[in-house]
Amino acid sequence: MTKILLIEDILDNATLVRKALSGRGYEIIHALDAETGLQMALEHIPDLILLDLGLPDYDGQTLAGWMRAESVLDATPIVAVTAWPEETAKKMVESYGFDGYICKPIIKVGEFAAKIDSYLKAR
Repeated sequence: MTKILLIEDILDNATLVRKALSGRGYEIIHALDAETGLQMALEHIPDLILLDLGLPDYDGQTLAGWMRAESVLDATPIVAVTAWPEETAKKMVESYGFDGYICKPIIKVGEFAAKIDSYLKAR
């Protein structure tokens, strides 16, 4: 089963992602903060990481840098999931080693799931 690590501190957002992707056969594991997210990424080696940029302990850019320094995560796509303006999100993707971004709020669940599928197929 394809495993997705969601690192998101807002439970409503996490619930939406879980509902949108679990029905498609993805296993969703969830971390509420950066430190837990890094531990879970190293323990589970997910197929995809969805990373909120605004976490309570460290920002998503810092966490992405830590993850990119771990050779066991080299093949794992990291996608920023953010409410930041799209232009800012694009700059974050380029500057911090993300493989892409998805803007919040997630309104069209089908489009969101299709984006997730495309990131997984690109690996």
